[in-house]
Amino acid sequence: MTRTSMQFPMNGEFVTNCWYVAAWDHELIDGRKLARTILEKPVLIYKGASGQYVALDDRCCHRAAPLSMGRIEGDDVRCMYHGMKFDPSGKCIQIPGQDRIPPKLGVRSYPVVERNHLVWIWMGDPALADPDLIVDYEPLGDPNWRGIPCYMHYDANWVLIVDNLSDFAHLAFVHTNTLGGSEEYAYTTKPVAIERLEDGFRVERWHMNADAPPFHKKVIADKTAKVDRRNIGRMVTPGIFFLETMFTPAGSGAETGKIVNARQYRNCQYMTPETRRSTHFFWNYLHDFDLDNPNIALSLRDSLIEGFNEDKAIIEAQQVILEADPEFNLLAIGADAALSHFRWLLNKMKDAERAGGTAPVQPTRSGERVPA
Repeated sequence: MTRTSMQFPMNGEFVTNCWYVAAWDHELIDGRKLARTILEKPVLIYKGASGQYVALDDRCCHRAAPLSMGRIEGDDVRCMYHGMKFDPSGKCIQIPGQDRIPPKLGVRSYPVVERNHLVWIWMGDPALADPDLIVDYEPLGDPNWRGIPCYMHYDANWVLIVDNLSDFAHLAFVHTNTLGGSEEYAYTTKPVAIERLEDGFRVERWHMNADAPPFHKKVIADKTAKVDRRNIGRMVTPGIFFLETMFTPAGSGAETGKIVNARQYRNCQYMTPETRRSTHFFWNYLHDFDLDNPNIALSLRDSLIEGFNEDKAIIEAQQVILEADPEFNLLAIGADAALSHFRWLLNKMKDAERAGGTAPVQPTRSGERVPA
């Protein structure tokens, strides 16, 4: 990869020694079993009776029957083909009608941790699975923020979603009537800061004295007032994105640090590869005003679904084109500085794993506040 051309990664390589989001915690309530392919591996995820989260290879070692078709018994799972039972470590602990259990009988288990309603999984070397490397997002657990956790599935490689998130200019054209507001956004605004960080990047962009975009108009009283809008995007490798958005009355001085009558949003997005051509996409769009009105969160969720479906249509169309010619080089323009840096970091992480080391991923500790 160079700074001017970006070959699309179609070879199925994944960074494995890092934490990926596997589920929202509400997907595992009431004894539910979740079958989810992650990094092209079939995984069963469930919450045991003790409250322990468990992630196992979703294939019984006997005849490859899906354990997700099995039965949860306490913290264990029983395969409902021949009745073999496995504990959370993946060890077979019972075979009906057979007293001796060969030590080799078992399935792979994966480290799994719940933080702020997100269930994280480590698909690589379990000895390297340090929970302190999980990037906590404070607004998810803060009562001063309200939102609705959501999930989407993309029939596209996850890096294409990262590309989409890396440049706010696409808001003007893809989301003219939803999240962006007008094509003017692309012409009259430029990033005021692009920071290349050792775990990703940070981009800040302002749009001054503009009409509020449609999604914001739906949840405010004065729909005609001009606003100053700030977006701060923070990407953390390999696939975490945080967006901090603020609207203030036009001319109120927010760009100088004078924050009055602000309406703020916090958006967290997590891209987890399902396969080399499909992606699990987890997100939540939170707000800090009118918290006693549940319709705000519902409206924002619906607006984001509308906007993400606009992205999805383009990204999945890109996937089809790039699959037809995986050697096609994507040429960079000035707005691609952040995503070019991201791809450079991603290749660096892959090289580190191929060399037998730990990929230098997610150095942001869980105690830090993100986005910066």
